[in-house]
Amino acid sequence: LPALQARFRDHTLGIFERCGIKNVAYWTNSIGGRSDELWYVLAFDDMAQRDEAWATFISDPEWRQVRAASEEDGPLVHHIENRILAPTDYSPLQ
Repeated sequence: LPALQARFRDHTLGIFERCGIKNVAYWTNSIGGRSDELWYVLAFDDMAQRDEAWATFISDPEWRQVRAASEEDGPLVHHIENRILAPTDYSPLQ
């Protein structure tokens, strides 16, 4: 997890922003769950903007270089779960 956190801290957050992906929050587990998990929330204007921004990110030359360099000794991520969340009508965060 330290290598993944370093990659996010030093590179990924900035690349996300440049590609149109808004960083909202990042967490690790303090109690419960596995200690090697990184949870995060990203924001997009709508699904079309999400698709465009994600395609830009995946093909970004800097991202490809950073990922390859950080994974010289093997992958840093072994499992990814994506969820698209919609706020309830009573949620303070809309």
